[in-house]
Amino acid sequence: MSMVAEAPDTTMVRIPIGGGTCLDAEVSLPRDARGIVLFTHGARNRSVAEELNLLHMGTVLADLLTPEEEQLDERSGAYRFDIGLLTRRIVQWIDWLRASALGRSVPIALFASSTATAAALDAAVARREVVRAVVSCGGRPDLAKRLTDVKVPTLLIVGGLDAETLEPNIKAVRGMHCDRDLEVVPSATHRFAEPGAQERVAALAGSWFQHNLR
Repeated sequence: MSMVAEAPDTTMVRIPIGGGTCLDAEVSLPRDARGIVLFTHGARNRSVAEELNLLHMGTVLADLLTPEEEQLDERSGAYRFDIGLLTRRIVQWIDWLRASALGRSVPIALFASSTATAAALDAAVARREVVRAVVSCGGRPDLAKRLTDVKVPTLLIVGGLDAETLEPNIKAVRGMHCDRDLEVVPSATHRFAEPGAQERVAALAGSWFQHNLR
């Protein structure tokens, strides 16, 4: 059993996405980090990221949209289904991380939710030489444009009470040709807000990343 990591060093950074625009991100890096996981929905998955830090994994917490885009998306849904845009943002994150001192010497993985799961899978195809693993939590892998081309180990986690998302995940895992698995958290809904649900997600993700980021 691995020793528990000390509290990670945490810093705020700005990730450029073109046109002079940047996304704010929180980077937490244990001294002996065995990998770095990029989270596409920072605030929503903070508790999972903290558990990964305890397992000697660095984390980057950010959101794929700017505050202005978030506001527009809340009103109209203009961005959440723009998988091409979300994919480009994740690829920019990956390239930024590999160009920085943070990501040059450790493997990189992705943790995504909702429609960003599709973008994370497409980004994993685009940067297949860099991304080592993907975990989706309540995501929509079926919306990925290159689902059958995904080669990286992929874990799909779905709430057993999330009927709208469960079936698309079942179909997606059957159509993928990589090392993949589907885990259903029986009493959880889409946001995994039920008691113990986030802890279960963290345990599943931690085990998957530990195995694939060696």
